[in-house]
Amino acid sequence: MAQQAYVTETDSGGSDPERRETRLRRLLDRVAGGWRGDRGIWRRGVVTAAVAVLLAVVMAGHSRIPNAIGNLGSLTETFLPWFGLLVPVLLVIAVVRKSATALIALVLPVSVWLNLFGGLLFDKTGTGGNLTVATHNVNAANADPAGTARAVAASGADVLALEELKAAAVPTYERALATKYRHHAVVGTVGLWSTYPIGDVRAVDIGLGWTRAMRATVATPSGPLAVYVAHLPSVRVKLEAGFTARQRDESADALGEAIADEKLPRKILLGDLNGTMNDRALTAITSQMRSPQGAVGNGFGFSWPASFPMARIDQILVKGVEPLTSWTLPATGSDHLPIAARVRVNTPTD
Repeated sequence: MAQQAYVTETDSGGSDPERRETRLRRLLDRVAGGWRGDRGIWRRGVVTAAVAVLLAVVMAGHSRIPNAIGNLGSLTETFLPWFGLLVPVLLVIAVVRKSATALIALVLPVSVWLNLFGGLLFDKTGTGGNLTVATHNVNAANADPAGTARAVAASGADVLALEELKAAAVPTYERALATKYRHHAVVGTVGLWSTYPIGDVRAVDIGLGWTRAMRATVATPSGPLAVYVAHLPSVRVKLEAGFTARQRDESADALGEAIADEKLPRKILLGDLNGTMNDRALTAITSQMRSPQGAVGNGFGFSWPASFPMARIDQILVKGVEPLTSWTLPATGSDHLPIAARVRVNTPTD
């Protein structure tokens, strides 16, 4: 008796990529179906669209926001990159509201933000160079100055600047850095350590009544380099006074004057400027020097606060030397992150 075998084919629904593609198509069809024929998509979300346009205007015209009231302009410029986080929030609202008007309006803030900060999303770091510099606000209340010193020295910096040096802690930093750096100078609350000889050390008057800035000549193998170390006054955000930064602004102008008067053509500024490159209050400095982070860095390079960096207020700025790469170092016992850069100091005949 012949037996007939029956084979039941099981439909697995195709391969995994095909299933995923089908699910995605169905989801898109559902979304499109919900919007198709809905005349309200142009009327809804007008408020969301208006907020998107306002966001674009604020970012594009940040330099026109006045500082007369609470230094609102500088406060906006300090945290300007973070304004981009409002875009995905508005996008979700626009989709939920099924508003074509809001979606189209969002093109404006996206375009402005990318124009301002899009270049920072790409890794522009280079190689080579003949000088590594680093700077760190070590925090006067640092509980482990020796560990902090060793950490920043491990960066391989040839020239290292430290700010907010407490007098009682200076000997600890000197001992911890003595092996790597044969030359150093401390002036007031700032200091400079170097593997190359240091000369012509002097305080820089930034109008505070006490010393928080210095200048020195570092004798690199490629010739003399003027190095400035500065710690500009802190700023505060207060409900009753806004962004209080008058003393910082005046000190920035004084420091900018000193750098402009510098006779050596090659100069580097290292320090905590308590302001970002976007902050107009630092124009006296930033208008004449370049930031390696902006030119050849990778990302925003935020340095403060160390627990959750939100702004780059620690700066390395150069003039007359070629920046090649810039990076942020791991956290130490300070509330700031150390930062470093690799540059090329050309000989006068190059």
